[in-house]
Amino acid sequence: MTSLLAFSDTSILGIELTFVLKLLVTLYSAALFMQSGLDKVFDWKGNRDFINGMFEKTILKPFVPLLMPSITILEVLAGLLSLAGAVMLIFKAQDMLAIYGLLLGALSILLLFFGMRIAKDYGGAAGITPYFVFFVIALALFA
Repeated sequence: MTSLLAFSDTSILGIELTFVLKLLVTLYSAALFMQSGLDKVFDWKGNRDFINGMFEKTILKPFVPLLMPSITILEVLAGLLSLAGAVMLIFKAQDMLAIYGLLLGALSILLLFFGMRIAKDYGGAAGITPYFVFFVIALALFA
């Protein structure tokens, strides 16, 4: 069965377009989550205060001490796996690490979306919806 998004007959400078697209979405994921995850690491207090304020009047308030490290670890792992996945795509033509990075990225966005909806930050939730769509399409490239 072939992917709906197969571009294997098309090349750019002799490089298969599917490979270029896979590399681009993987590098995008790496940049997105390395920055976001490391921002949480280096500005822990600021991010924790923001999360505390966001969930102050929600059922998630007691879980904030678990939410911060969980989402931070998930984002850093998504970024690292995506970065490693890009390297593996380039040097070994293997895509499993890229797929794992994209899956963790999609999960991170889904959890952030859930949290924003619980906090009734409907604008923020709507704002990250394109990221989720991006990850679904990115994963379809690997199908």
